[in-house]
Amino acid sequence: MTVAIIGAGVMGETLLSGLIRGGRDVADLLVGEKRAERAEELRAKYGVQVVSNVEAARAGTVVLVVKPQDMTDVLAEIAPHIQAGQLVVSLAAGIPTSLIEKHLPDGVAVVRVMPNTPALVDEGMAAISGGSHCDDEHLAVAESLLATTGKVVRVPEKQQDAVTAISGSGPAYLFFVVEAMIEAGVHLGLPRTTATELVVQTVVGSAKLLRETGEHPAILREQVTSPGGTTAAAIRQLEDHKVRAAFITAMEAARDRSIALAEGLD
Repeated sequence: MTVAIIGAGVMGETLLSGLIRGGRDVADLLVGEKRAERAEELRAKYGVQVVSNVEAARAGTVVLVVKPQDMTDVLAEIAPHIQAGQLVVSLAAGIPTSLIEKHLPDGVAVVRVMPNTPALVDEGMAAISGGSHCDDEHLAVAESLLATTGKVVRVPEKQQDAVTAISGSGPAYLFFVVEAMIEAGVHLGLPRTTATELVVQTVVGSAKLLRETGEHPAILREQVTSPGGTTAAAIRQLEDHKVRAAFITAMEAARDRSIALAEGLD
């Protein structure tokens, strides 16, 4: 089945390269891209066919990797060329399947996806939800596409805005913490390169420890936190400054923004 990716930004290219690394024949891939320079770049780099959005819309599976505010314009362009039996997969944040279905012919299956940027290194986390015309086979196709760049889970669509707040935006929170820890290291007298190496490896190792042990993070934290020790003193400061509460508030704001992205779109 031919797969067409409409939108060749960072995430679109990430999915394209992941599919190729995963063994997908490049002859079965299309990219819809209007910018001539970008189209030539993708042809040279991947040997992929770069076509108009209209031509891409005729593929068996059409993956929309466009900005939320551009979704209705793209749908208006491709809808006359979409038919029942095709699968449309949307990676646009905040856009419900009902809105996409409204612009497409009746019976077209739509899957909503929230990916994240670690897909760039094949460690992505994607959550998928099916629309009103989706069945297990459609979800399985979407899973096979996203699995080339990391892990995939199925969630009810009503949870997608929360997913956006947790894993979709999540890498930015972690990079923010890493940035703060590096700055703290410099403040404490470490060279920036040393502080960076210490923090990055600590984050990588801690994530691996979480994944491979399966332990609750609270247990792993307690293993590092000796009574009256250095870690206990640091955690006390984080609690006093309500860092835990700040994270919850931040993720609520991200969820609310995800919901708002679809407002005003018809």
